[in-house]
Amino acid sequence: MFLDEFPEFGTRVLEVMRQPMEDKVVTISRAKGSLTFSANFQLIAAMNPCPCGYYGDSQKPCTCAHALVTKYQKRISGPLLDRIEVPLVDYEKLSGDRVGESSEAIRMRVQVARDIQNKRFSGTASDIVCNADMRVGEIRQFCKLQDEGQRLMRAAMSQMQLSARAYHRILKLARTIADLAGSEEIQSTHLAEALQYRPKLMIG
Repeated sequence: MFLDEFPEFGTRVLEVMRQPMEDKVVTISRAKGSLTFSANFQLIAAMNPCPCGYYGDSQKPCTCAHALVTKYQKRISGPLLDRIEVPLVDYEKLSGDRVGESSEAIRMRVQVARDIQNKRFSGTASDIVCNADMRVGEIRQFCKLQDEGQRLMRAAMSQMQLSARAYHRILKLARTIADLAGSEEIQSTHLAEALQYRPKLMIG
């Protein structure tokens, strides 16, 4: 599901999606009973970081007042904002002559990573089929960090004031980045890449 201009949707509409995103089911309750349906979906949303669109931009300064940015960002709750941020693509990358990977090459790389995950979770609970499905127990088992990675995460937790939820999401993302790189262990470079996708927000 793709939602553009994310903050323009009603708060109640957005909040009611949180539980289906976590539980992968949606329950419709009525006076005569309730029905539960499968709701395993991926939500992709687009929004500006502030009304002018330049908060956190390295090239152009934001013109919004601090209070305005905070009010704008608070339209979306912390758990919903606690996702991945895609940075702005600068002109040099857009206008350069470098040719990126073909769709076929990317598809093959992603399929290899999915095959790794299918094998990884073959002996676990039936509802876990990929890294995103991992719960705390699986994260502890499959996202173990080396000493350098632990130091990096300790520093990130302190400097970025990460919640437990954010900590686990970063580990799951780093595990996927490592899978795409064909690495059995999560390296510090994989953690650093996962950390750079954290949203640059004024609110926690």
